[in-house]
Amino acid sequence: MAMLRAKPLLFAASAKHTATVIFLHGLGDTGFGWASAVEGWIRGSKLDEVKWVLPHAPRMPITAAEGMPMPGWFDIAALNGGIEDIRSNQDEPGLLQTRDYINSLIKAEIDAGIPANRIVLGGFSQGGAMALLTALTAKVKLAGVVGLSCWLPLDSKFHTFVQESDFNHATPIYMAHGTVDRVVPTPFGQLSYEVLKKQNFPVTMKTFPGMAHSACQEELDEVETFLRSRLPPQEEKKSEL
Repeated sequence: MAMLRAKPLLFAASAKHTATVIFLHGLGDTGFGWASAVEGWIRGSKLDEVKWVLPHAPRMPITAAEGMPMPGWFDIAALNGGIEDIRSNQDEPGLLQTRDYINSLIKAEIDAGIPANRIVLGGFSQGGAMALLTALTAKVKLAGVVGLSCWLPLDSKFHTFVQESDFNHATPIYMAHGTVDRVVPTPFGQLSYEVLKKQNFPVTMKTFPGMAHSACQEELDEVETFLRSRLPPQEEKKSEL
């Protein structure tokens, strides 16, 4: 059954639209939770040609919250800091349903004239997990992937999804994690990094000392640098004569 989904929050490009970033929030949040970060990246004036798409997850019962309904990209069994508790009983149907939805957002941008290799997919926590799964198994070649304070879902069978669609084995991946994250344990993020590294994905991972399950300005600055490297300006600058 298709879920009722609100339209994403959008930030238009301030110059000619030549690239798009789709960024997914974490559990219990909405796209508005990342609006201030996007506004900060926009103020940097280095990503003028980028349109920003911030989707909102549908409300659903979350097992880790005793079945309480909240915005979520998929159900999750536990959020108690245990790696195996997160890895066990993964909601594969929910993950794949959300993957289909995100792929529809990517297709909408392509249909609007933005090449796939000018689209970056990113996210935080649950959203970062979805960004990794979706981007690295997408049926189009994307520009890059950002995964913050997250993990690679379905990691034990991830290689089988890659075999089905392997357009992004050379797509750069930026991962980041706080060293005192007790929601998505830092070692879980590192384990996911190692899984991707062993499968020869071009992934980098940065840890931020003292950061919990959140973001910091240094991290956001690094994300901006990554986005600028993957989505350089395409419009020719007119010379001032």
